[in-house]
Amino acid sequence: MTRYKAGLLVLACLVLGGLALMGYSFAEARRDPVVRTAAIALPDWPAGAPSIRAVLISDVHIGTAAMDGARLTRIVDQINALHPDIVLIAGDFIFGHEPGSASRLGEAMVAPLSRLRAPLGVVAALGNHDHWTGVEAVRDELRRAGATVVADNAAIARGPLALGVAGDDFTGRADLPATVAAMRRFAGARVILTHSPDIAPNLPGDVSLLLAGHTHCGQVVLPLLGPISEVSRFGARYRCGVRREGGRTVVVTAGLGTSGGPFRLGAPPDLWLLTLGPAPR
Repeated sequence: MTRYKAGLLVLACLVLGGLALMGYSFAEARRDPVVRTAAIALPDWPAGAPSIRAVLISDVHIGTAAMDGARLTRIVDQINALHPDIVLIAGDFIFGHEPGSASRLGEAMVAPLSRLRAPLGVVAALGNHDHWTGVEAVRDELRRAGATVVADNAAIARGPLALGVAGDDFTGRADLPATVAAMRRFAGARVILTHSPDIAPNLPGDVSLLLAGHTHCGQVVLPLLGPISEVSRFGARYRCGVRREGGRTVVVTAGLGTSGGPFRLGAPPDLWLLTLGPAPR
């Protein structure tokens, strides 16, 4: 075999390998989310209140080849089959950065999300892409889907929870003192829902649980090299999963959709089924 033919063979193998990897990564981005579970005891749980099942999702990013209405409908059926008491969505409903595109892309998520079933409701925070693409359109679409869209840095009561919704830290909208002050007006276990997990180190001692998304768990994580980009200023600290730091627990979901290209590698989509209840005496 001549060097020229050998070079062509090597090139062909590289191209085919690259195409195979892209195909695998696309299939990974389109797969049903992995259901991850955790039981979290909260010290301020109301006396006598039963534990609840909370589903945490984020980063729908509707409007790409990785997330359309059909896939989101399938995921909603998956969530309903878990029989959650409450569904918490940690922002980034829309794909991209283009101002005004939320009103064009977001319509596809209304019908699927309206099928979510949870006795304590569906509560949504907003993320950086929602603000970039048209936050008022996102709010309107979520309300049409039956979700409660809590204003940035406000709080609501849901069953045994005093649930604060902090603004998105990535776009400079988080006001943690205001969020905590709003939560303290309600009785119940104090939990914060937000998009970026980077507010975690500043949580006061009486807030023991933070639920977030944003990081996609790296989305494309290369063997030995790690993720091709980081969106948290703390790097791997809050990249993915459950992190317990003293009396504080942070749960970061990989999310459902994708940002950039419709690919995932080493960071499959996931959702969290959390059993929240009282701390043992």
